[in-house]
Amino acid sequence: MNNDLKLILKYLNEKRSFDFSGYRASMIERRAGKRLSASKCKDYDEYLHFIREHPDEIDNLVDVLTINVSRFFRDSLSFEYIAERILPVIVHEKKNSADHCLRIWSTGCSMGEEPYTLAILINEIFEKEDFNFNLNIFATDIDSRALKKAKEAVYSFESIKDVKYRLLTKYFMTERESFRLIPEIKNVVTFAFYNMLEKKSCVPPESIYGDFDMVFCRNVLIYFNTKYQDLIFDKLYRALAKHGYLILGEAEKPSIKFQTHFKKVSECCHLYQKM
Repeated sequence: MNNDLKLILKYLNEKRSFDFSGYRASMIERRAGKRLSASKCKDYDEYLHFIREHPDEIDNLVDVLTINVSRFFRDSLSFEYIAERILPVIVHEKKNSADHCLRIWSTGCSMGEEPYTLAILINEIFEKEDFNFNLNIFATDIDSRALKKAKEAVYSFESIKDVKYRLLTKYFMTERESFRLIPEIKNVVTFAFYNMLEKKSCVPPESIYGDFDMVFCRNVLIYFNTKYQDLIFDKLYRALAKHGYLILGEAEKPSIKFQTHFKKVSECCHLYQKM
């Protein structure tokens, strides 16, 4: 990686605690190059000076380094399987135990579509089962602008195009060309800044402790090299409750070091259970 680009990443870490050191070098160079061109700088040394003089450029750079492409019910097969096969089992087990708290962590949550989708699915199950748990959904990302939009919970048609009409009319309010999530679902999710390379904790501080029944880490690991993937898998394993579920992206699977720590639950989606 270009030495001047390394200095830029170091500057991001110093100013905003963004640690991109574990990201794939080719990906960093390709995406940072977009901001280099947009700022009309001739090289990364000039771009670093540009960032120092224009602090808002840090947000622009973070935006291109982290893809915030998501939508409600993205990868609908996985969500349908979770709704039909996984969540009912978890709810049934908790009904018959003293633990009536359901804890979920959505990592790399972008603008909130994933954790809000989960909140909708779980609310549907609670209504069907006529049982109400203490539901805690924690959603984290390193992009502060994405988190701000997530908290607003207002979406374009592109974000909700996979939502079934019954759920759309039940959980969203139409505002001209936008769709606002109802407060009952919005208030279930707690959003917070959290870096998956954070070495001091295995879980976001807002969650206080781990013991998550489910952790979603979809399309996050693909950014990192093997060394840092192992670090993240160790964090995910520790964060999960006994026999908790880990959901990965379509191009992701447990690293070689952690393949014996998880068993694959289904061949139709990338869903694993803690061993």
